[in-house]
Amino acid sequence: MHRKIIFALLVGLIQFVLLPHAGPVLAAGRAQPMQGLGRGLREFGIKPGNSPQENRRRLQEAIDWAAVRGAAILVEPSEEPYPVAGGLILRRNASLIGVHGPTGRGTRHPSKAQPVGSVFRIEDESQPFLTVEGATQVRGIQFWYPRQTRDDPARIIAYPATIRVSQEAPAQGVTLSCLTFYGEYLAMDFNARREKPCEQVLVEHCYGYPLSGEFFRVDYCYDIPRILHCHVNPANRRFIDGGYSKAVIDSVVARRTFSYAIQHTDNAVLMDIFTFGVYGGVLLGPATYGQLTSFNLDCVTVGIHKQGDGAFNRNWQIAQGSIIANTGASLGEIHPILIEGMGHTALSNVEAFSGGNSALTNLRQSQDFLLVRGDRPLTVTMTGCRMRNYAAEEPLTIENPKAWIRALACVDKNERLYETVIGATASGKTAP
Repeated sequence: MHRKIIFALLVGLIQFVLLPHAGPVLAAGRAQPMQGLGRGLREFGIKPGNSPQENRRRLQEAIDWAAVRGAAILVEPSEEPYPVAGGLILRRNASLIGVHGPTGRGTRHPSKAQPVGSVFRIEDESQPFLTVEGATQVRGIQFWYPRQTRDDPARIIAYPATIRVSQEAPAQGVTLSCLTFYGEYLAMDFNARREKPCEQVLVEHCYGYPLSGEFFRVDYCYDIPRILHCHVNPANRRFIDGGYSKAVIDSVVARRTFSYAIQHTDNAVLMDIFTFGVYGGVLLGPATYGQLTSFNLDCVTVGIHKQGDGAFNRNWQIAQGSIIANTGASLGEIHPILIEGMGHTALSNVEAFSGGNSALTNLRQSQDFLLVRGDRPLTVTMTGCRMRNYAAEEPLTIENPKAWIRALACVDKNERLYETVIGATASGKTAP
């Protein structure tokens, strides 16, 4: 009797915690659907054995059904992935929910080189797979591009974005959570139109390695986008069919793009983000401000590129991170941090160190720690930064005569205390 009571209590707890986020839950020892929350793919006739076009048509019908009700469509786990053609519109109020957390390194069928679970199989080269509107979430799903090469840069397929923000309606209130991408070219494209801006975008726990180098990009987002706990790594499909070759990773670096690119955005928050084997880690565009914390940008040419188009509200607080800048066409273009334009940058406890890595072609060091260039007034403060493995005599390269920089309690490549004041104040007087 006591065991039955305990079991009933556990079932109730599981239902309370998991029901908003996943599909079947245990009830009286049996799998039950999401009662009252939505319907599964198979109820709409979406099956692994259908053609991609038929599944696309049926899935759009399911989304349209859910949009009227504010319901979710459960991407029921399957031994075989669901082939679906691109061009889907995730209508406002509708959500797609699978069963996974992020599955870095990949789920895998016991006898075939393919993922299992809540998986969409994508081969459409002409349209973005999913365009999102607003008041929606996409959660717990794997996106698999089985035809994408692993080892030949000449055979890379430039697929359209897996998830794209609507260009026709202002997408406001979008959650992308616990998503994994295998073989994508551009994972999440939130470059909205100026007249149709996106807002309140949350991207969390998403994993992939886009062969364009672009994992998440956003433009015209004026209400606090958050990019949290994301992981870009060429080994993400390792357990399915192996990681990417050195030649493919080198080709991604050569595209000179950034894993995370922020443009025309107010108070963006990037926290706990990782990337490996790309040209750029994070681009903070001219018309942006916000916070970047707890990051690791590994095997990049430029770790952080901060710009600014004015002196007011073009400020970034950057803290608690490490950058390994060691790859690129020449040593002179390798910089952990590059700052230009206007505004203020506050760097706190940011470490840079470089070395070799057999996964990609690299020069084992950076040119410097920080490059400041341009001809407009800007300010930089640095505290507690550890700077190593740079080739230049000094860690700071200052090519902007109007820049003002102060470093406090930093450490240079020789393990010596580094403190300095460079430049003039806004009044033109020499800084003390």
